[in-house]
Amino acid sequence: MKTSEFDYQLPKSFIAMEPRKPRDSSRLMVLDKKKGTMNHKHFYDLMEILDNNYVLVFNNSKVIPARILFEIDGKSMEIFILKKIEDNFYECLAKPGKKFELNAIFRIHPKISVKIEKVNGDGTRLIRFLMTKGTELRSYLNELGQVPFPPYLEGTKASFEDYQTVYSKTDGSVAAPTAGLHFTENLLGKLREKGVGMAFATLHVGLGTFQPVKTEIIEEHKMHSEIFELDQDTADFLNNAKAAGKKIVAVGTTSVRILESCSNKNGKINAKTGETSIFIYPGYEWKFVDAMITNFHLPKSTLLMLISSFAGKDSVFKAYEEAKKQNYRFFSFGDAMLII
Repeated sequence: MKTSEFDYQLPKSFIAMEPRKPRDSSRLMVLDKKKGTMNHKHFYDLMEILDNNYVLVFNNSKVIPARILFEIDGKSMEIFILKKIEDNFYECLAKPGKKFELNAIFRIHPKISVKIEKVNGDGTRLIRFLMTKGTELRSYLNELGQVPFPPYLEGTKASFEDYQTVYSKTDGSVAAPTAGLHFTENLLGKLREKGVGMAFATLHVGLGTFQPVKTEIIEEHKMHSEIFELDQDTADFLNNAKAAGKKIVAVGTTSVRILESCSNKNGKINAKTGETSIFIYPGYEWKFVDAMITNFHLPKSTLLMLISSFAGKDSVFKAYEEAKKQNYRFFSFGDAMLII
């Protein structure tokens, strides 16, 4: 299957540069994947659509200020943290790449230097942050780092808080699990009152989620692994809900990746902690997810391929064209889609 099959045209005017306020006032397209029908709602209408026959599964990872900018000899340098390997040792992107050669050492802060310990074949670096013994990089990140907004949000006036879900809990993501940005505490409360089930797991969003597909054939694309955790209590809750006939609604593609990584061929969830490099595209055999809340994604992205697998590529592309006709907003701060 060719990557070009997942391309579409999107004028820049459709890219949402700031979130709607309140968050749940964003628009919501409801796509029935069996009927192929589309209905236009608002996100707060979820409280009318969902009831006690549904369980929402959220990714509670919290975005860290992952972009570190500094200067060496008057030249701009950047380290973009991707994934923690161990204390003060991270997989990173680095610019300009030619400066970050093996064993190079830079001082980025009066108390912090970095050493390039490995240059990977994909261009990422393994970087050791050299600090006073007993101190952690995380304690300096709020001072050192900046919000890791994606490139298409350059110039946004959004705050770091705007780029966090209201239920974010565990530090580790370098991009927001954006489908969850639409939820407010008020909406979550109303959904609970209606008996909608809720479960939380963690996947730290990294390069696996946002790296563009550069291969001509999608099957040749190599997904980077991302750290995740789904505990035993959550697994038991979800298995019991599924056995009772309730529909499992993944909030975002990262929640999908957790659930499908933890499910077996019998449609049961197993508690797991580790890394996943699952790549879902048309032809994938779905095991656990019944419905999905997601945003409108970039052309030729693994996220667009994932939802095309779930809802059918033709239906998804028809929905995207309809979204443009109806002036929906796209990407991280854009509007949402519920696929049922």
